[in-house]
Amino acid sequence: MKILLPVDGSPNSSRAVRYVTDHFGGKKKSNRTPWVLLYVDPYLIEGVARYLTAEDLARFHDGNAKQALAPARRILRAADQPFEDKHEVADPATAIVRLAKEMRCDLIAMGSRGHGALVSLVLGSVVMKVLSHSTAPVLVVR
Repeated sequence: MKILLPVDGSPNSSRAVRYVTDHFGGKKKSNRTPWVLLYVDPYLIEGVARYLTAEDLARFHDGNAKQALAPARRILRAADQPFEDKHEVADPATAIVRLAKEMRCDLIAMGSRGHGALVSLVLGSVVMKVLSHSTAPVLVVR
């Protein structure tokens, strides 16, 4: 089963990785499809980005990705689950839905941020956007 695991380095995204590992992790190494860890760093606002060089921007986004992917990498390595990781700079929900479709993922599993209804309404939840636009099943772990 090909699973896309969008992570942001938060305890909730780590909880989702642990849940998926516990419930979907295969025991036979020969049958296990590598899962895909994904971190999507949102664009910097133009007012900030224009003062940085391309190298500074790349270093900034790479540092964010390294930090966000580290907890999930540790969990998957400890579970001996094969995986690949990716990171992009884009709108998170759009990138998650696009990559799941491109890679023909069987499942998207992600952690909920736990915001209340009012905050999600005002800020727009990545989880809600993925749920409403994905053609792949979405598992939200809280």
